[in-house]
This record gives sequence, structure tokens and C-alpha cells, in this order.
Amino acid sequence: QVQVQESGPGLVKPSQTLSLTCTVSSASITNNFYAWSWIRQSPGKGMEWMGVIHADGSTYYSPSLKSRTAIFRDTSKNQFSLQLTSVTPEDTAVYYCCRGTGWEFDYWGQGTQVTVSS
Repeated sequence: QVQVQESGPGLVKPSQTLSLTCTVSSASITNNFYAWSWIRQSPGKGMEWMGVIHADGSTYYSPSLKSRTAIFRDTSKNQFSLQLTSVTPEDTAVYYCCRGTGWEFDYWGQGTQVTVSS
């Protein structure tokens, strides 16, 4: 059974950088068939796809977040991470990591709440 699990601070101050890590079990993040995404859900809003890292390490980001987002990986730990810079209270959300092919996502983490507040 594939498992993905988010981890990271639950509280970030405005203007700082949000950093989260996703640990993957029972699947390799270098498997060419799958890609690994970060998705968030803000209060009162729908799901927002943030970006993806592919098996070859290439990345692609949502145009609206591209200037503030970075996704990178540690293949030795089978982990991939998200960094979101210059956060504001509008970045308060539940953040999810997941596995997908195209725009279909089959395994999701439980989600981690991140609050941006001073």
C-alpha cells in the first residue's frame, strides 16, 4: 500500500518561507510512470494545485504561484519537499502531497494544516 505523509511546521509568520516535506512509502519517486504534486485547500476555497516534480526531477508550477514556489527531492530518502516564500495569511491552508498521472491523483497524504500568522 502506497503511503504519502506530509510533515512540517504548522505555523509560519508572514513574509517567511513555508517548508513542507512529503515522505513516500511503498513506491519510488523515481518511477517513470508517476509524478508527485503539492495541492492545497484554503478556507472557503477549492483545491489549488501548486506544482509537480516528475520522476526525472523536472518540475512545473502553477503560473499564479511560480514566482514563490520550489519543489525539490531527496531520492535517498524517497522524499520531496515544498518551499513557498514570502507567505501571507492568504497562504493559510491544508497542504497535501499526492501521487498522480496526468491530472488524476491516486494516493494522497492526510494533509497538514499550515497557518500564516504573526
